[in-house]
Amino acid sequence: MSPEKFDAEQPDPEEDLIRLVERERLRALVSADLETADRLHAHDFQLITPVGRALSKAEYLGAIDSGDLNYLVWEPDSAIQVRVSGEAAVIRYTSRLENEAGGHKNPLRRHWHTDSYEKREGRWQVVWSHATAIQNP
Repeated sequence: MSPEKFDAEQPDPEEDLIRLVERERLRALVSADLETADRLHAHDFQLITPVGRALSKAEYLGAIDSGDLNYLVWEPDSAIQVRVSGEAAVIRYTSRLENEAGGHKNPLRRHWHTDSYEKREGRWQVVWSHATAIQNP
């Protein structure tokens, strides 16, 4: 892929679609809409949490379903940057995120997110997700 592709002024429809899918995914996770979340996460999805724990799709969505993980706020606070190459895409953005995990409330703080998407059966699904908490200066 040429460097010009990443510097293009014109928005790419696939990039815009992936941004919409990511925002839909965040809304589904915050509202514990597991039907939508299940559709947007690939069967082999894996999350690496800010503390370095790896969770499968079943573990991640199961924690939300049981209430062990409850997202109170998850809002992008930067542009969602997207790079597409064929049937794969990577996104990166920062967010404001607050949750309760394992009975412990994690205060509102900023995070970096890097997510890998793949187009499977004509639709974009997240396959890998990594979050890093941004330490206060």
